[in-house]
Amino acid sequence: MTGSGRVLYVIVCAAGAAGGVGRLVTLAQDDGWIVQVVATPSALGFVDVPALERQTGRPVRSRYRTPDEPKPPRADAIIVAPATYNTVNKFAQGIADTYALGLLAEAPGLGIPVVVLPFVSAALASRTPFRDSVERLRAEGVRVLSGPGEFEPGDGSDADVGGDHPWHLAVSSMRELTSRPPDGPA
Repeated sequence: MTGSGRVLYVIVCAAGAAGGVGRLVTLAQDDGWIVQVVATPSALGFVDVPALERQTGRPVRSRYRTPDEPKPPRADAIIVAPATYNTVNKFAQGIADTYALGLLAEAPGLGIPVVVLPFVSAALASRTPFRDSVERLRAEGVRVLSGPGEFEPGDGSDADVGGDHPWHLAVSSMRELTSRPPDGPA
């Protein structure tokens, strides 16, 4: 899907649920978004790049562009899904050591709405660094879907990897964030 309209960057990380990110893309497109998929370098092995490129009509990005490459459209919003333990913690710390993290590092400062849908085990979600990162991101206005009624980590088994990742939560949360009037209630 190409054309003019609202541009949503979907940043996909190397997690078991990543292979199903096409479902998230479909939900976002059904909501009227033009989707640009950005994969962390490790995520490239988890997703079907050609299928995502056909679905979006855009190249899957995983690195900074070279000077001779066209500049992609600016994101109006960003969904990070599935977001790994590593990405959540680096995002909260402002670390920008990949293209995906570089986009995330500046998004809050640019006023770009960000929704994070984690994919971590219960053991990792219980760790102080992760809990602190979630709170730090929320303090900056990032919507992190972690906790009761949102993403609830499993035990890391294969049952957690299947197509049941709650992609719809990310899209509905983004819908809420972007339909609210500026300076509206949080």
